Order: sequence, then structure tokens, then C-alpha cells
Amino acid sequence: MYISIKNLGSGIKKVIINDPKTYNSLSFQTLTLLLSTFKKLDKDKSTKVIILEGSGKGFSAGHNLKEVRGLKKRSKYLKLFNLCSKVMTQIVEGRKPVIAKVHGAAYAAGCQLVASCDLAYSTNDAMFATPGVNIGLFCSTPMVAVSRKVNRKRMMKMLLTGEPIKANYAKEIGLINDCYSKTKLNREVLRVAKTIASKSNLTIKIGKQAFYKQLEMPLRKAYQYTSKMMTLNMMSIDAKEGISAFLNKRKPKWKNK
Repeated sequence: MYISIKNLGSGIKKVIINDPKTYNSLSFQTLTLLLSTFKKLDKDKSTKVIILEGSGKGFSAGHNLKEVRGLKKRSKYLKLFNLCSKVMTQIVEGRKPVIAKVHGAAYAAGCQLVASCDLAYSTNDAMFATPGVNIGLFCSTPMVAVSRKVNRKRMMKMLLTGEPIKANYAKEIGLINDCYSKTKLNREVLRVAKTIASKSNLTIKIGKQAFYKQLEMPLRKAYQYTSKMMTLNMMSIDAKEGISAFLNKRKPKWKNK
């Protein structure tokens, strides 16, 4: 199996892309398994946070070029890119926060995968790129995710030159949250995951959905929408419990209702 799941406790699940021979390339099979895995975890009530990482030398080199070269037909290319887009959309639209834990290279669709996650952390020596232009294939689908995290001038430089960027620069431009030494990365990602997992599942679900939806709206419409979402959230048992716990200086007991 090219995808494996580990239960880390506290409602945290780790999804591992396990195809190191192809540098965890996003083949038809791997993308299909990723999509079904994220859908499954999204419905699983015990899962609160998902950590995504790659096995072997790095995170993911993007699409499997040997597979891509063999497709040849327009319909097969479209099927592949549509499937990849479904995976990215599932991560964004899913109810559970997803944290990318990156080492080695995250290139092309691998970089897209990092950008699609809600949070991303990497080793200090990790590299990121949208290098499609180097092989005559502009990174058009990867840029959808990455350009929503990185501003236009910096994004266009990555796209037009195909040159990789280092982790500290990826942090500076907003592609990742932070970078650490290899030994510290696991500890820091787990710390963040546990912090998120300690919150109300319902509140996180409502908030994540509202965040991405309002980003695409004009200002006034965004405020109208988020006012409705805040009201929906306020009517929940957890909001009432959270406010009561704060005022009474005690820890909240979430019902996720």
C-alpha cells in the first residue's frame, strides 16, 4: 500500500505517503488512495487532526513523470489532473485540520500538496519548487494552491524560473509556518497537533469551513457570511460551555455539539 495511517493518540492521525522508490510521486494509485483516506478520516469521529508526511528521502516529487508520459490521451491527462485537484480540494474543504510535515523536496504537485494543507512545517534543509517550466509543463494546477499562500511576484518567480526555494525563504513568503532541525520537527508538529486536538471539534469544523469560504468573497459579503457562522457557532453547546468555563476560570469540557 502506498498510503499508511498511524494513530498517534489524542485524536491525531498520521497519513504517510509510502512510495519512496518514486520519491512519493502522486500517481493515479497514490492520489486515489489519498482521496479515500482523507474522506475516511473526515468522517471518523475519533480523528481530530491529520498530519501528512512522506517516507524515505523526501515529501513528494509531484506527479509520476513515467506514468504521465505513458498516458498520451487528452482524456487520461484530464482524468489525472482532475483527480489531483479533488485531493487538494478535499484537504481544504474537509472538516479536520491537516498539517504537512515536510522533509527533503516538495516539488510541483508535492508543493501543491503542502500549500493545500492548513498548516505546514519542515526541516531546515527542505526544498520547495514549482519546476514544471524546466520540462515544458507549466505548473498550472500547483499554482492554484501555492498562489493562495504566496503573493504574486514571489509566486511568479517560482513559476517562471522553476528554481527551488529553501525552507527559511518558504517560511518568509508564507508557504510554510516554520522550519526546524530534523530532531525538533516531529516534536513541534506534534505539539501543534495536540493543541488543536484539545479544542472543540465542532468549533474547529465551523471555523475551518468559514475561513476558506470567506477568502473568496468581497468584504461585505464575507462579513454577512461570517456573522451567520458566528451565530451558528454561538448556538452550540460547546460555545456556551467555553464561555462558562472561561468566566468560572476552569477547563472546558467539550461535547462537540
